[in-house]
Amino acid sequence: MRSPTVTPHLQRLAAQAAHDPDRVCTTLASLIATDLLREASHHTSTSSAAGIDGVTAQPYAEHLDEHLRDVHERRRSGGYQAAPVERVWIAKDDGGQRPIGKPTFEDKRVQRAVAMRLAVIDEPDFDDGS
Repeated sequence: MRSPTVTPHLQRLAAQAAHDPDRVCTTLASLIATDLLREASHHTSTSSAAGIDGVTAQPYAEHLDEHLRDVHERRRSGGYQAAPVERVWIAKDDGGQRPIGKPTFEDKRVQRAVAMRLAVIDEPDFDDGS
């Protein structure tokens, strides 16, 4: 990864992926630690709407370390399950409507961490122009 904000952990994983392209990753649960969830938190929009649980960025951030340890432990032990995604309809310019999903704030962070982790695994396999 080329970002100056990438943690040393992600930099090491990126180097491993580049050095050993045939290495197989069978699970991401063990590769997403609390520090990666914390970094993902910094890259998650705090202005987005709450999901089905009604939790917004501010209350989640008030006990961030506790929340991150909890979600990490649930993911590691297999007890994490994403909450249902709330479907809402937004107006389109042509007068119609389209559905969007609103995941919970916690799940947005987990999704971001997974995306960041997958990026360091897969980025070496892509050409610069792809």
